Amino acid sequence: QDVLGPQKITRIPLAPPEVAGSLNLRGRIVTAIDVRTRLRLPKRGTTEGDGMSVVVDMRGELYSLRVDSVGEVLSLPAAKFEPNPPTIDPLWREFSSGIYRLENTLLVILDVPRLLDFTKSEAS
Repeated sequence: QDVLGPQKITRIPLAPPEVAGSLNLRGRIVTAIDVRTRLRLPKRGTTEGDGMSVVVDMRGELYSLRVDSVGEVLSLPAAKFEPNPPTIDPLWREFSSGIYRLENTLLVILDVPRLLDFTKSEAS
């Protein structure tokens, strides 16, 4: 929906570690999810306000997916979409819906509904 630069995020007491807090986007309260923490990646040595946010709408609720950076925004043909390869890390497989093969790299496609499904991670 939107790509935002650094935002002021208000912490939410007792929220899971993946929930960075909330932010105000044009008068709407948006839950900020730390994607790096959600994917169990190590923390970056940056300050609180660094990074970018990709805002997504999930069942009428807005979420800000906090990421390190945003490169290009691409429109990719569905015909080039491939399922996850068997060699992909199991954690990535859990949160990925598949891949695209670009010129010199694989682009892992994040499965946003799975990323935002906290019931699975709470059960494990």
